[in-house]
Amino acid sequence: METMQKAKMVQLHGINISYEEAGKGEIPVIFIHGFPFDKSTWQPQIESLKKNYRVIAYDIRGFGGSGKGEEKLSIDLFASDLIQFMDALNIKKAIVCGLSMGGYIVMNAVGRFPERFEAIILSDTQCIADSEENKKKRYKTIDQINKEGLENFAEGFVQNVFCRETLENKKELVDEVKHLILKTSPDTITGTLKALAERRETCTSLKHVNIPALILCGKEDNVTPLSQSELLNNTLSNSTMQTIDKAGHLSNLEQPDTFNDHIHSFLPGFLS
Repeated sequence: METMQKAKMVQLHGINISYEEAGKGEIPVIFIHGFPFDKSTWQPQIESLKKNYRVIAYDIRGFGGSGKGEEKLSIDLFASDLIQFMDALNIKKAIVCGLSMGGYIVMNAVGRFPERFEAIILSDTQCIADSEENKKKRYKTIDQINKEGLENFAEGFVQNVFCRETLENKKELVDEVKHLILKTSPDTITGTLKALAERRETCTSLKHVNIPALILCGKEDNVTPLSQSELLNNTLSNSTMQTIDKAGHLSNLEQPDTFNDHIHSFLPGFLS
């Protein structure tokens, strides 16, 4: 997950947003990373797509090289940042791919600004809100991070997001992802956990969305299981769904070739 080139910066309301860009194309493909990672997790996709498309990956505020700002973190704020990021780059319309929390951001933005999206790709994500039980778990995690720091949180997180085969056979990848978590500010992680706990459901608004959608899910995703991707597929009126073998919650990193093949099959209909 090495960076492909020196990151660029754009300012949104005084906050620096770090992004990388490669390739050329009239309608860009924008990638939004999951929690608690950064844009480097999209390197396998960028490398695969940049020969044929304009591809962009950016750091959500507070993550990677992007500033956090003083505003309370929320999915609404992250989605507004996406639109303002597109405005700053003079992008009127894009295809946007989000994984996990990145998917929450895409679905929030699509419900509010549907005219800005040519198509969407939703990976290992869900449109439901947190249950009361999951909210309590997130706030308990916040308390633990405040008391203990990030080490135990990071170790538990990687054990949960990867499937067993990845944990056993791709230890370098697991270590890289753990390092990404550990280099993130604890304030950003706890603030984002609150944002995740308090997010609204988007299933209702998605029923009115006719934008073409590709839904991808690792077959062994224990964080957002297959049933949630099936719910998304049934909710969206113009979607297709693909599952990915031998992958958990980070299917784009665990099985990048399969993940990329699905995207390559999906994109030509919009960017030919």
